[in-house]
Amino acid sequence: MKYIKLLFLSLIVLLQSCNGQEKINGVSFVASGIPVTDEHTNPVVAVHANYAAIMPFGFTQSLDNPELRHNSSRQWFGETRAGVKQYAESLQAKGIKIMVKPQIWIRNGEFTGYLKMKTEADWKTLETSYSNFILEYAEAAQEINAEILCIGTELEQFVANRPEYWSNLIIEIKKVYKGKLTYAANWDEYKRTPFWKQLDYIGIDAYFPVSDSKTPTVEECLEGWKAHKKTIKTFSDTYKKQILFTEYGYRSVDYAGKEPWVSDRSMTNVNLEAQNNTTKALFETFWKENWFAGGFIWKWFHAHNEVGGENDSQFTPQNKPVEAIIKNHFKSHK
Repeated sequence: MKYIKLLFLSLIVLLQSCNGQEKINGVSFVASGIPVTDEHTNPVVAVHANYAAIMPFGFTQSLDNPELRHNSSRQWFGETRAGVKQYAESLQAKGIKIMVKPQIWIRNGEFTGYLKMKTEADWKTLETSYSNFILEYAEAAQEINAEILCIGTELEQFVANRPEYWSNLIIEIKKVYKGKLTYAANWDEYKRTPFWKQLDYIGIDAYFPVSDSKTPTVEECLEGWKAHKKTIKTFSDTYKKQILFTEYGYRSVDYAGKEPWVSDRSMTNVNLEAQNNTTKALFETFWKENWFAGGFIWKWFHAHNEVGGENDSQFTPQNKPVEAIIKNHFKSHK
């Protein structure tokens, strides 16, 4: 009888997992110049996160430069392969699962979605360079037993102009890495991304506009999500794949829900309530849905006690009222 009861409980857990009940409650763990310790990973545990995205970087000089530099001694430790391994092992020791999410930084912070070559020769060079970059971290992801690998972040022009390359790249990645795959499409890009059938999750960086108000209410944001949610669900149904918010979050500023992707310094009026309300509405809109896998809050820094705070106007939730909202939500939606 005891065996039957245990078998029944195991079946319930399995069915819950299959129905998407076990959410990915992730943080985007920003790279730094040093190895991480318990001091840096304990706050991730304290907020009840069960996943962390680790983000190594490749660098290029301009929007039309085909050469990517990566895993270099000139980079911060956390942006390198050795850093990925050390960060992952430190977080895994705390029971945190890992998504490896390699990203490109273009000099002066140019938007990666506009990365586009001018000649066929440069496209070929970029393809070779990007393959070297992503396959390096596919190997690293396999080595550390990462649960998810994100194969690119907001690279719309690269994807649109070279779809065959991306399809072949995914085949090559699968020879190296055996976990689940996604791609981080920008919020206005995902509907045109051509290779979702080859991946496990439909990944979206979820900076959808939801309210034009200076201090949006939760109700306004819920209303603002309705049209987006309907389209996202239809997309999930079409591909029969769960949606994963590879990034989501809001700045603690006025008009936080109007253009949530804006990260420059032009918006400086701190508005903690706007951040609270937009975040609550996103959680309420998506986390109860079986077709929604979860997501990764943007962004979480290693030195918890030195960042964020109630005078900070940037994305991080750390040491702001919204951190408690996230903590309580993660705790009750595991």
